[in-house]
Amino acid sequence: MLIRGGIVAVLGLMLCCSMALAQDQGGGQGGGRRGGNFDPAQMRERFMNGIKEQLGATEDEWKVLQPKIEKVQSLQRNTRGGGFMGFGGRGGPGGDRNRGGDQEESAVARASRELRAVLEDKGAPVDDIVRKLTALREAREKARNELLAAQKDLKEVLTPRQEAVLVTMGMLD
Repeated sequence: MLIRGGIVAVLGLMLCCSMALAQDQGGGQGGGRRGGNFDPAQMRERFMNGIKEQLGATEDEWKVLQPKIEKVQSLQRNTRGGGFMGFGGRGGPGGDRNRGGDQEESAVARASRELRAVLEDKGAPVDDIVRKLTALREAREKARNELLAAQKDLKEVLTPRQEAVLVTMGMLD
């Protein structure tokens, strides 16, 4: 599950980089090599349109599929702790907070941040470490169960071809 999550994260990063590069080479607003033209909402929309195209979904199908796919993606991020910071980085004051601005920190991200904070204290009591570690494991287990339920819900509305496409993308097992 972690390997698949990592693959999805790497593919997402590659997509972000290629889209930013395409925009930077004149495809974006104003052209040129200025920073600040990056629009996460536009990138997300392009990404979702790419998924829609790969699935061969009609407009009516997409109205059903899109929210289910977005839910699976969100839960996959939550299972990993909300972003790339789960790989050992610390980030700013928010730690693993999702960088969507208005998104709340997931329970996994919060538990992970709290465990790291305890670990930074070399003299932290063992009981505190065990409690925070248990909380992280419980949050991950709950997030995994929510993800499995969302994946099952999504599978129920897919054609076999669409399911296979999403399996190859790492969204489904």
